[in-house]
Amino acid sequence: VNNSPVRDTFVAEGRRIRPVEARYYSFGAGMPTSPEPGQIFTIDGDALVITGFTQSYTALNYIVGTVSDHVLGIGAQEVSLRDLCGRNAHIAITVK
Repeated sequence: VNNSPVRDTFVAEGRRIRPVEARYYSFGAGMPTSPEPGQIFTIDGDALVITGFTQSYTALNYIVGTVSDHVLGIGAQEVSLRDLCGRNAHIAITVK
C-alpha cells in the first residue's frame, strides 16, 4: 500500500521482541504521521525515522505480501518470506 520501502528494526530481549526503529520514505496507508508518547520522530536524508519504542512482544505476526515481498534480515543474511512461506502466508516470528 505504501509503495516505498519500509524497514522495521527489532531486537530480541530474552524471549521478547522489542522494536528499535521504524524507517520509511513516504506517508501512506497505515504509516504513522506523528510519534506516540515517548517516541522520537526524526528525518534522516529522505527517510522518516521513529525511535523510542517501549513496548515489546512475544511474537511478530505478519501476512506475507501478495504484491510486495517481506524480507527478514538477521545479521547480514536476508530471507525472502515470499520465497520461504508463499504469498499471503500467515506467519509468527518468535524468539526461542
